[in-house]
Amino acid sequence: MPEIPLGVLDLVPVSTGSTAADALRNSIDLAQRTERFGYSRYWFAEHHLNPGVAGTSPAVVLALTAAATSTIRLGSGAVQLGHRTALNTVEEFGLLDALHPGRFDLGLGRSGGRPPAEGTTETAGRASNGLLIPPPFSFARLLGSPRIALQRKLLLLPGAESQEYAEQIDDILALLAGTYRSPEGVEAHVVPGEGADVELWILGSSGGTSAETAGARGLRFAANYHVSPATVLEAVDGYRSFFEPSDVLDKPYVSVSADVVVAEDDETARELATGYGPWVRSIRTAEGAIPFPTPDQARAHAWTDEDRELVQDRIDTQFVGSPATVADRLEQLQEATNADELLITTITHGHADRVRSYELLAREWRKRGHSGQSS
Repeated sequence: MPEIPLGVLDLVPVSTGSTAADALRNSIDLAQRTERFGYSRYWFAEHHLNPGVAGTSPAVVLALTAAATSTIRLGSGAVQLGHRTALNTVEEFGLLDALHPGRFDLGLGRSGGRPPAEGTTETAGRASNGLLIPPPFSFARLLGSPRIALQRKLLLLPGAESQEYAEQIDDILALLAGTYRSPEGVEAHVVPGEGADVELWILGSSGGTSAETAGARGLRFAANYHVSPATVLEAVDGYRSFFEPSDVLDKPYVSVSADVVVAEDDETARELATGYGPWVRSIRTAEGAIPFPTPDQARAHAWTDEDRELVQDRIDTQFVGSPATVADRLEQLQEATNADELLITTITHGHADRVRSYELLAREWRKRGHSGQSS
C-alpha cells in the first residue's frame, strides 16, 4: 500500500459545559499537537448558526493557528463561496500568506446555507473491497427548513444572488494569477493576494458541479465520506473522469475525509463516540449542531425510529475503535477510493480524549509505514 498522509479537519466543536472560547483554545492546542504527531494538514470548516460549532470564519481561526504553529499546512475545509465573492476570498488568504508564506490551502466549497443537492447514482451496498456504501440521505428536510432560509438571509446582502460556481472559481484563479480582466478589459490586481503561494482545493460530496469544476481545471479534489458516505465513490470517480492536466497537476489528486474516534481499545472508543448520534441528529433535523454531549447525556436521548433513520448512515460509517481497528478501516477507505490523502475529523466531549485519539492513530499509521508528508 502506498504511503498515505493524514490530515485533520476541525469544526471547532463546543462541548456541553464549555464555551466557544474554550473550543477555540482547544483547537489551537490540537493543531500544535497534531503538528508534533506528524499530520500533514490542519483544515477548519465553516459553519453558521450552530451552537455546538465555533468554526464560523476559517480565515480568522487560521490566522490565530498559524501564529501558534510552524510547519503543518493550514487550510479551509471549506470556504463557503455561496455567500462570498472571489475578491474577498483572495484578499483574506492573501493576507494570511503575506505573513505565513507557503503554508495555506484554500479549500473552496459551493455551500452557503444550502445543503447538497439531491440526486445520486450510488445505491446502498459495498465497494469491491467491502467498504460500506449506505443508502443516500435525503436533504429535502434541510432544503425546506426555516433555519436554513434564515441563515441565507443573514449571510447574503439583500437582493444578492450567488455567483455561478465555476465562474467564481475562474475569477479566484485569475485574481491569484494576476490575469483578471473585466468584460470591458479593466485589470484588477489584489494586494496582498496576487501571487499568493496557496494550494487550491475543491471540496465536493457528489460527482456533479464541484467534481467537474475541479477536474476540468486540473485542481485538487477533496471528497466527503464523513458527510455523504453514499456518494463518495461517485464523487471521486466523477472528478477523475473530468480531469484535465494543468499547470498545477498532471494527474488527479484526491483527499477523502472520515469521521474517526480512536482509544486504547474498542470498548473505550465506543463509549467516547456515544454522543455522535444525537449530535448528527441535531444537524439533520435542521436545528443546528448542539454542543457535543457527554456519553451519559447522549444515552438519555429518547430515540424514535425517525431519529435513527436520520443518522444511521453516519453512525454506520464512523470509524470507531482501537488504533488497529480504525487503521484497518481507513486503509479500506483509501483502497476503495484510491485516495492520495485521508482527512480525519474527530469529536469527543473531552478535549484530552480527542487529542489522544489523534495521537494513537498517528502512532499506528506510522507503524504501518505511512508518511506524514503530502505531495
